Amino acid sequence: MEFSGGGGSHDASERRKKRYHRHTAHQIQRLESMFKECAHPDEKTRNQLSRELGLHPRQIKFWFQNRRTQMKAQHERSDNCTLRADNDRIRCENIAMREALRNIICPSCGGPPVTEDSYFDEQKLRMENAQLKEELDRVSSIAAKYIGRPISQLPPLQPVHVSSLDLSMGSFGGHGMSCPSIDLDLLPGSSLGLSTFPPMSISDVDKSHMAEVAAGAMNELISLLQGNGMLWIKSATDGREHLNLESYERVFPRPNSHLKNPSVRTEASRSSGIVSMDDLALVDMFVNSSKWMELFPAIVSRVRTVEVISSGMLGSHSDSLQLMYGEVQVLSPLVPTRKLYFLRFVQQIEAGSWAVVDVSYDIPNQESQFLCMAHKLPSGCLIQKMPDGYSKVTWIEHWEVEDKSAVHRLYRDLIYSGLAFGAERWLSNLQRMCERIACMMMAANSNRIPSALGTRSMMKLAQRMVNNLCASINPSSGQHLTTLIGSNDLEVRATLHNSMDPGQANRMVLSAAATIWLPVSPHSVFNFFRDERTRSQWDVLSNQNPVQEVAHIANGSHPGSCISVLRALNTSQNNMMILQESFLDPSGSLVVYCPVDLPSINIAMSGEDTSFIPLLPSGFTISPDGFPMGGASTSSNSDGSSSSGSLVTVVFQILVGNTPTARISPETVNTVNNLISNTIHHIKAAINCSSS
Repeated sequence: MEFSGGGGSHDASERRKKRYHRHTAHQIQRLESMFKECAHPDEKTRNQLSRELGLHPRQIKFWFQNRRTQMKAQHERSDNCTLRADNDRIRCENIAMREALRNIICPSCGGPPVTEDSYFDEQKLRMENAQLKEELDRVSSIAAKYIGRPISQLPPLQPVHVSSLDLSMGSFGGHGMSCPSIDLDLLPGSSLGLSTFPPMSISDVDKSHMAEVAAGAMNELISLLQGNGMLWIKSATDGREHLNLESYERVFPRPNSHLKNPSVRTEASRSSGIVSMDDLALVDMFVNSSKWMELFPAIVSRVRTVEVISSGMLGSHSDSLQLMYGEVQVLSPLVPTRKLYFLRFVQQIEAGSWAVVDVSYDIPNQESQFLCMAHKLPSGCLIQKMPDGYSKVTWIEHWEVEDKSAVHRLYRDLIYSGLAFGAERWLSNLQRMCERIACMMMAANSNRIPSALGTRSMMKLAQRMVNNLCASINPSSGQHLTTLIGSNDLEVRATLHNSMDPGQANRMVLSAAATIWLPVSPHSVFNFFRDERTRSQWDVLSNQNPVQEVAHIANGSHPGSCISVLRALNTSQNNMMILQESFLDPSGSLVVYCPVDLPSINIAMSGEDTSFIPLLPSGFTISPDGFPMGGASTSSNSDGSSSSGSLVTVVFQILVGNTPTARISPETVNTVNNLISNTIHHIKAAINCSSS
């Protein structure tokens, strides 16, 4: 099936409008009777129905696909009702047996018989009571914080003091690089852990409604993928495709538009390209939320499958439907994450052709806490099989956004241009990650690495490092950011959070980040951070000493996309190495690095398990500034992007210790400000833009 529509004639518009009328009662009755005879009609039967009912064969095909999805949902609901009835029956029997046991009388004492299990039951209750008391204390502390006065029932809570934060690593045993001691006032009650999802009850009626919403969203997405010049306008300056909102509203009228008010803005873009992964593997990664997050570590900060509404056809992901929760980010703490519940529906259009649609789904009382009210209209991608394991992917992003607070001045152009969350960024990140996965699958002996197994082990370790840094920039709900005003009005955002890294789980980590604008192209800034000759000018880990690359792994087609192991020269810290990964694409670039001791590097290079190796990465995220393209100051870069300047976010992570909760003290403010301010000062001085 071809999805690149031609011409923008009036007749084509009329045909497209006609395609979305409601079926008549006669048409539905005839389709239902045929469905009872054959749920999977062949092409000949579909063509016959098309002529008989005056519908397009594609409409017939989509009707049967949607009807099969509804039937499957009905069967699952019926099975659920049966299981629920069995569960209720068993629960009643269990209660009856408990009552019978409780009424048994001991013949010797007249009381209930004492069994060996009674002692353990009592101990279990004591443990549960202790856990409940701890939870009550935590909730009471949070309540006291918001009420504004102490709760009399709680005992007074004393602050705890922790010192000697280590910027290098928690595993060096005191042999890492020194860092000034920082005292933190640790106060119970500040919810810093990952926010939990409240239990959600989804009724059969809800599931039926979700199926209808998903089917409508899929039809709209396919129309947008097919859309010609009437629906899409190509920019004369940068070649990007933007949605023609007037044509869109005529084809898809929505009188009760979500967030319909003057403060709402629309972002809609389309982009296509070739991806180095086959169609079935891509679809599999989109259906699995964990794999999907691995595909987009720089965009998706958190995702969870809330409910599987339909698992798809037997042996295929086609017609699978999920309710999901996701958080989408720009790699800077100055930009709030977009948090939303959405439906993901997958449908096989034809052999080797798949469509994946995402559409927001409103959950009552779940969006009031979001700083950015982002509603995703039907968005997603078309995946088409290509020769030699490649796929052509056409991506559409369509948002309605209402910011509860003003967009930060540094990111105003990037966000309002649609580049920050647009289709181009999703597609370029997908292409880069698929290249990385291909490099890992075809891993060969790299420089100073003895085996392909060792190369893969090093790549996995580096990927965990990158994921760690990306997740620390915009922490999830409950990990409150604090604004620290440094020198020259530099905004440093800091947060304390519980480390999820397998190497140092449940350790408290302080993450601090600041974003600056540089009048230099993103590609030039990227090359500066990767240059070993200038690293000593800004890197605190090298202690102003030169560094030497001792191992190198390519993880993409661009020479700058690689993994390196660096050693600082002329230093007594011979046991410390620096693991670094860098990559870039037209949407931006990252340079992420982390101190790792030499024995751990040797373990990784030998191909052994690296999950226990602790990682505490720092680094830089670099993106275009979003200024209007084509201006006099705009420069073109070899990575395919154009920009008049760069937005650079500097990120540091510092290990605090084994503490459940904390708040930042004035001493910490000074240390963090000095660390980031000095680093930024050295960067500006090195690239001759100190006044920016």
